[in-house]
Amino acid sequence: MKLYHYVHCPFCVRVRMGLSFLGQDFESRVTPYDDEATPIRLTGKKMLPIMEYEDGSALNESLDILKKLDVNDRLDWKQFSANESTLNPLLDRIGSPVHSLAMPYWIWTPEFGESSRKYFQTKKEVKRGPFKDLVKNHKTFVDILDLILFNEVLSELKPFYKSDKITIMDLMIAAHVWGMYVVPEYQFAPHIHAYLMRVKAETGFNYHEDYWR
Repeated sequence: MKLYHYVHCPFCVRVRMGLSFLGQDFESRVTPYDDEATPIRLTGKKMLPIMEYEDGSALNESLDILKKLDVNDRLDWKQFSANESTLNPLLDRIGSPVHSLAMPYWIWTPEFGESSRKYFQTKKEVKRGPFKDLVKNHKTFVDILDLILFNEVLSELKPFYKSDKITIMDLMIAAHVWGMYVVPEYQFAPHIHAYLMRVKAETGFNYHEDYWR
């Protein structure tokens, strides 16, 4: 199997976490952000992650990719079904400040070259405004994120999200919040950091692995 993905993308990160947890071998294809041809060739639209299977078929929805491979239900999908109506809005609320804080730093990681950096910044600034202004408003975004993590995540850890064992919901939350490790000024609350480290340990996930493959 070949996984086409971006290193920074939370939907891609959740798939990489899940593949590691499930012990699935795959070929990593870190795709330049300005490469439109590859995803369009595989699935008809520019959206990653994409898993290409040995028979030539491909999927580009992160949860569909993981559900297809999780034949023994190790990620406890019924938990997601029971909490989907509240979890997806929570991820949207987490994602907004995380992206505003992390995007100006993501573009300087090894994932991006000059062309893909310009493409990414131009596209994202249409929605979020100039990256320089995002950096200036750092404290506002941090306050929003910390309030969400404290009120809506930390209070639900048992020690995983609404569960005493890891589920697909933890991969979804952790993949979004993980992006904040790239922001040098940000300090995780100790219990949130400990939660992310539990998810990392359970999954065997290494965020930086694809930088040196």
